[in-house]
Amino acid sequence: MNKVISIHFSIFIMAYIFAIPNMTHSQLSDYSFLKNEFNLEGERLPETQYFMMESRLMSYALDGARTGTTIFRLHLQYLPAGISGKEKDEYICRRFTLQQEDSQEVELPALTNWTYILQEGIDEGGQVFGIDHERFQNLIDEKGNSVPINISYHVYNAFIDFHGICDVFAAPMAEGSGIEDLNRMGDKIVHAAAFTEAPVNLGSGILEGSFFNNGEITLELKGLSVVNGRSCALLEYDSGESSYQMITKPMPTLEVVTIGSSHYFGDIYKDLETHWIQKAVLKEFVISETSLPIPPGEINTVNERYILIRNVDREEFLSN
Repeated sequence: MNKVISIHFSIFIMAYIFAIPNMTHSQLSDYSFLKNEFNLEGERLPETQYFMMESRLMSYALDGARTGTTIFRLHLQYLPAGISGKEKDEYICRRFTLQQEDSQEVELPALTNWTYILQEGIDEGGQVFGIDHERFQNLIDEKGNSVPINISYHVYNAFIDFHGICDVFAAPMAEGSGIEDLNRMGDKIVHAAAFTEAPVNLGSGILEGSFFNNGEITLELKGLSVVNGRSCALLEYDSGESSYQMITKPMPTLEVVTIGSSHYFGDIYKDLETHWIQKAVLKEFVISETSLPIPPGEINTVNERYILIRNVDREEFLSN
C-alpha cells in the first residue's frame, strides 16, 4: 500500500513540475502586484485593539543544558481617545502573569488594569516610552511572594519590547529611516534606532549607568502574508551586534556588574489596510559575564528569549 501511495505521489509531483512551463502569461502575471509599491506608513485605524504577548526566558549552562524557564504573559488593550472620550489614547494592562518552571501561573496585582499613555523616546526622568519605573518596584505576586529584581526587570521589559516592535520598528519615524522607506518587496534599510543607547536602570534595584546599546538594526520588507484573515506586509528586523551593561546592588555593601552581548531578530506582520500589527515574533540570544567582588568572582550565563505577540479578538482576550 505504501508503495502505491508513493508512486501516486511521485506522479502528482511530476505532473505539477511539467505543468509550470505550460502556464499562460496571464496566469504568471497574477503575481505582478508583488512588484508594486506598498504604503506602510498610513495611520492606524482608531479602533480598540487587543493583544496577547507571551515571552519565554530560557537559561542555559555552558554545556548547553537548560537550567530554567520563566514565562511572562501580558494582556494589553489599546483604547483610542475617540472611543474613551479622553484626551489621549491609552494602553491598559488587563493582566500580567508569571510562570516559573512547572510551578503554577501567578498574577501580578500591581499591573492588573494599569493604564498608561505611551510617549515617544525617553522622558525627562530617563524612562523609555514614559513607562513608569515605580510601577515595577517591589512587585508581589497574588500569593504574596516578592518578585526577584531580575524577574521584575523582565516584567518591565515586556512593555518595552512590545512598544519597540509595534511602535518603533512597525511605525513611521519622525527622524531618520523607518518603515516609510520600504516601498517595494526586497527593500532594506538601516533603521533610525540603529546604534542608539537606552537606559535600563530600574529604581533602586538596577542602578544608573546601566544601558542597552543597539547594533546596526536593519528592517526589510520581505514578503506578504495573511494573519487573522488580514493581508499583511511581512517585515524582518535584525539588531546586529548589540551590547549591554547592568549594575545591581543586591545588598547595601555589594555592587554587581554584568556585561553582555545580545542579538535579537524577528518578523512583523503588519495589516496593509488598518496598519495594526496582527502578529510579531522576537528571538534573542544573550551571553553575559557577571563580576562579583566575592568568590566565585565571575559567572558566565547564556540566555535565550522567544516572544510572540498576537492581535486577538475581544472574546479570546477575555477568555484567557
